[in-house]
Amino acid sequence: MSFETHLTASQQHIESHLARLIADLGPEVPTRLASAMRHGVLGGGKRFRPFLTIATAKLFGQPAAAALDAGASVELVHCYSLIHDDLPAMDNDDIRRGAPTVHRAFDEATAILAGDTILTLAFEILARPEAHADPAVRSELVLTLARAAGGMGMAGGQTYDLSAEGRFAPDGALVPIDARRPQRLTQDEIERLQAMKTGALIRASVELGAIVGGASAAERAALVAYGRALGLAFQISDDLLDAEGEAALMGKKVAKDSAAGKATLVGLLGIPEARRRLDTAVDEALAALTPLDRPTDVLAEAARFMASRQT
Repeated sequence: MSFETHLTASQQHIESHLARLIADLGPEVPTRLASAMRHGVLGGGKRFRPFLTIATAKLFGQPAAAALDAGASVELVHCYSLIHDDLPAMDNDDIRRGAPTVHRAFDEATAILAGDTILTLAFEILARPEAHADPAVRSELVLTLARAAGGMGMAGGQTYDLSAEGRFAPDGALVPIDARRPQRLTQDEIERLQAMKTGALIRASVELGAIVGGASAAERAALVAYGRALGLAFQISDDLLDAEGEAALMGKKVAKDSAAGKATLVGLLGIPEARRRLDTAVDEALAALTPLDRPTDVLAEAARFMASRQT
């Protein structure tokens, strides 16, 4: 089975599960809020993060169903982050996955509340017995995802990203719009930012699968290293697509990073050198899989996919 076939099958599986989770919210949830959540979660995206969770759990003989809630949770955190990233105070985007962003389809307040509820739902799902029979495992799943989503991970990385746009002074004070100047970060600083903003959630996607699968400490460490390199490769490929991709294929605006003064390896190094760094990150991900005495072909193909993705 080709990698694309694996990804498509997982996409359909997780999409159906996400639809059921939102349908089960209950009548107490206001209709407008539930509608905004559906708009922000369903009907788009490759579901790459839950794919990684499920594929990693399968390394240890676990069926897809065993990792489905963990995969759904990480995808919900990702979806919440997109809703909030698109807001006028953040990236101010009108289109996401070929449709109006949540704040455009509804309003800003509803978009904020939809994101908040989606984030909360992610941890509710992980805390339920359906996620795993062992409470200790559920606790570990919650802890891992929380660390990836919070100040040490995605939210912290987003703060660094906004700072690189020149929004904040060195002392943390807000800079007026007309006085903002993008900062020129070093390669190490950009890679740290991206390891938090994007990489932390991708690394957690792999780690959640390892937890569900009962990986040993050594196996989990190898998979974390794989996830770390894969996260960097994903972000570089995303930045290259923003620089070179077509809006119709991407389902969102392109060429935004340069206009916004975003700190990216493409902006710092140029496209040819960024592609070389992407290839190196892919090689690092593949090397991290080497110690595992497991059928890692699907995870290896996921890493190689980063070098050739078109959307």
